[in-house]
Amino acid sequence: MGRESISELRARLLEVLSGHVGRENAIGMAELYEAVYGEPWTNRINDTRALRHLVTLLRRRGVKICSVSKTAGGGYYLASAGSELKDYVERLKAQGLRKLAQAARIQNVSLPELLGQLRLNLEGKDDAA
Repeated sequence: MGRESISELRARLLEVLSGHVGRENAIGMAELYEAVYGEPWTNRINDTRALRHLVTLLRRRGVKICSVSKTAGGGYYLASAGSELKDYVERLKAQGLRKLAQAARIQNVSLPELLGQLRLNLEGKDDAA
């Protein structure tokens, strides 16, 4: 494929994912990459970085793209029901809290103290905006 614009690639990604609604219809990273870019990837990490970036851009726009963990087969899908989205969001929150707990331990502060600091930082940014 040629050098499509980001918006063309986002549209193609969304088109492909529209055929993969529901967790049971998740599409694997390799298949999704080939469907969007029209060529196979050769390096799983480097070549699929652009695809992961497109997924992130669509999620930031509110598209309900969920993912299945690698241990469960891996892949992406559009949420078909509120429960699928809820489960995915709960998994994201748990991952975030684990990372924040690790950051707190590294900084030698309690998790509530770190969360308070983060809240103050966010409130300060809101005031500046």
